[in-house]
Amino acid sequence: MTVSLFDLFSVGIGPSSSHTVGPMRAARRFSLKLKERRQLKLSASVTIDLFGSLAMTGIGHGIDKALLLGLEGHTPEGVDPASIPGMLSYIAHTGVLNLLGCHPISFSSDEHLIFNKGKRLPFHSNAMRFVARDFQKNELLSQIYYSTGGGFIVEHEKIHDPALAEAGKAVPFPFETAAELLEHCRREKRALFEIILENEKSWRSEEGVKEGIYNLWKVMQGCVKRGLHQTGVLPGGLRVERRAAKIYRELLKCPDPKEDPALLFDWVSLFALAVNEENAAGGRVVTAPTNGAAGVIPSVLHYYHRFTPNPSNEGIVKFFLTAAAIGMLYKARASISAAEMGCQGEIGVACSMAAGGLTAALEGSNAEIENAAEIGMEHNLGLTCDPVNGLVQIPCIERNTMGAVKAINASRLALRGEGNHRVSLDQVIQAMRHTGEDMKSAYKETSEGGLALFVPLNLPEC
Repeated sequence: MTVSLFDLFSVGIGPSSSHTVGPMRAARRFSLKLKERRQLKLSASVTIDLFGSLAMTGIGHGIDKALLLGLEGHTPEGVDPASIPGMLSYIAHTGVLNLLGCHPISFSSDEHLIFNKGKRLPFHSNAMRFVARDFQKNELLSQIYYSTGGGFIVEHEKIHDPALAEAGKAVPFPFETAAELLEHCRREKRALFEIILENEKSWRSEEGVKEGIYNLWKVMQGCVKRGLHQTGVLPGGLRVERRAAKIYRELLKCPDPKEDPALLFDWVSLFALAVNEENAAGGRVVTAPTNGAAGVIPSVLHYYHRFTPNPSNEGIVKFFLTAAAIGMLYKARASISAAEMGCQGEIGVACSMAAGGLTAALEGSNAEIENAAEIGMEHNLGLTCDPVNGLVQIPCIERNTMGAVKAINASRLALRGEGNHRVSLDQVIQAMRHTGEDMKSAYKETSEGGLALFVPLNLPEC
């Protein structure tokens, strides 16, 4: 299926694209399917079985809340984060859930939400099965969905029957490898971002593409701004203090980064912290390409906008289009799911995308863009996903700061190298995929290895 920039970059809520955004979309789609089959009003209950990573770290990633909101018809981009606690409280206290906001059914998390820990379905670790039953407990509809990373969901039937797979939109310049994309650029004598813009015009006008990009950038800026002013402790029990506001106040007292260049790293890290603290708190973020890695690209964009010579709206557009192209390559040839690839599939991909996007915004050549993207991933190969207590906090928040700094360094190295490099982007994507396949499941968003195993929780007793 052809992927658009606006598939990879979408507005949603935290803390996880695969465990929050994807499941919310799947739950809503299930409710809509009941309505389409005229079974909505016949439904008395809906049971959800969770498998793989969704079962292992789902609670810490907010999957229980997302599923209820989705069944009630809410979308990640449309739901008001401030209204969520009240809606969930109503369901918990009344035991009543309103499918698509209009049909009441009984719902108890203990009875209707089942975490099958240690079990997974064959296609993908992030699997969920919805079953609706009538008042006589007869099965009305059963559907399996897979949350494949970045908020993408796939129905079971469309995995196993190619005839049912979505054909996608025909685009003028189809590609699945960097070599194919660069060949389009050479043949057409165009910059990489121009090729992607032509593809995006298959869905909307050029003005519509740019308007959509500016809206994404506005949401990212708003997320950073909120994160810079929020204080307190993040939810989930680890008692992780929000640090961005304190660091922001301290940096405002510091000299201009031109006088102390090392301060640039502090600002870049701050922008990433602000976003991912917002994400961990369940706030509004842009999936880029996932929520767990949502701070890397906004941070590098803020670096471009605030600290490089002559930033422009045109540069922002080039950044997004180029970063999207790189994300499409990982989506096609490997995965952007930590449950499949470990954190190299999230922070590593975001770093690669940001490195290429920044290089494009700084007028780098197509060869330099490819080199920057390759460097961004090469030095994230093998990065594990080992969230402590299943929360997108440790090491996830700080890891975004590291990804952002690496992306800027990768871009600068590529711009100094004039595009000459030994390892291609296609080769590093292939290496990333095989590394992810070789990685033990303990290091792929299950909280069974790494920091999740060796960091004491010290949680308060209930």
